[in-house]
Amino acid sequence: MSASQVPPKFRIRVVFGSHGMIGPGKADLLEQIIRTGSIAAGGRALGMSYKRAWQLVETMNAMFEEPVVVGTRGGAKGGGAVLTQTGNRVLEAYRALERDAEKAAEPHVGRLQTMLRDIPDGK
Repeated sequence: MSASQVPPKFRIRVVFGSHGMIGPGKADLLEQIIRTGSIAAGGRALGMSYKRAWQLVETMNAMFEEPVVVGTRGGAKGGGAVLTQTGNRVLEAYRALERDAEKAAEPHVGRLQTMLRDIPDGK
């Protein structure tokens, strides 16, 4: 496959100055928390350490007016985590931003892609 045929990856990071940032890693973690019901399991699904996943959640919880994730400690039934209403709204807004930006960027990315050099044997 030539370089001009490989679909480009589009990654957006939004930096809110001293408030912090949100990007694909944090959005992916939020999605995995929805899927797994756990911060630790969500992080593991992304190849992330338990500590790193918790740090990202703590950062996001501190960034927004209300927490994005709430958790319960383990016990007889085990612990868990869920996205709050704010967390769901943050995730949807970020994914909508990604979709809209990717669509708006298509012609520009296409022009750039036509100028890529072909790499023999994909090396």
